[in-house]
Amino acid sequence: MKTKQLYLKGKSVFIVSLLVIGITILTVYLTGINYNRSLTSNLNLSLSIIASVLFLFMTYGLYTGIGLIDNFPKFRNFKSGDFIANSGTEPTMELPSVGDGISGLILSILIWIAMSVLFVILLIVLEAVFWFSLFIILAMLYWIFFRALKFVFNKSKDTKGDIGISAVYSLTYTLLYVGWIFGIVYLTEIIK
Repeated sequence: MKTKQLYLKGKSVFIVSLLVIGITILTVYLTGINYNRSLTSNLNLSLSIIASVLFLFMTYGLYTGIGLIDNFPKFRNFKSGDFIANSGTEPTMELPSVGDGISGLILSILIWIAMSVLFVILLIVLEAVFWFSLFIILAMLYWIFFRALKFVFNKSKDTKGDIGISAVYSLTYTLLYVGWIFGIVYLTEIIK
């Protein structure tokens, strides 16, 4: 009798990945309170924790024959120019010159109020752009995590039930996915 293959949802794997990164940051911070470690030492410790968790997760997944299902929502196709007009002209802002006297004072106060409202509106727009950018960055990270793990777990049919082969594949992919970051940290230390 053939056993049914276990599937993990991509969104769940991504959320767990973010939790692991958060717990790693917290662990490095809490263990470093009493020690004066350098940034490089903290980075190496963080990468070691992430690499260990990644290795154990992939080994377990390959050994048990886990697959991944992409359940992340699809993005619509956005065209450039949908949000900002392509007229080729930029808005100009010329402040009127106010005169002296009571009319100049009132006009200055009205301009000050209008500019304050404009700055509040610009801050709201800037916040929306920030959150949209953060969403895009998280979506890109999700795609990287998901595609990388989906590529690894495509081998799960071959490695199911064999801990040795699962560990070899996991070690290879862990070195590929995290090893280059260790290399950059090492080269940065040498160049200093």
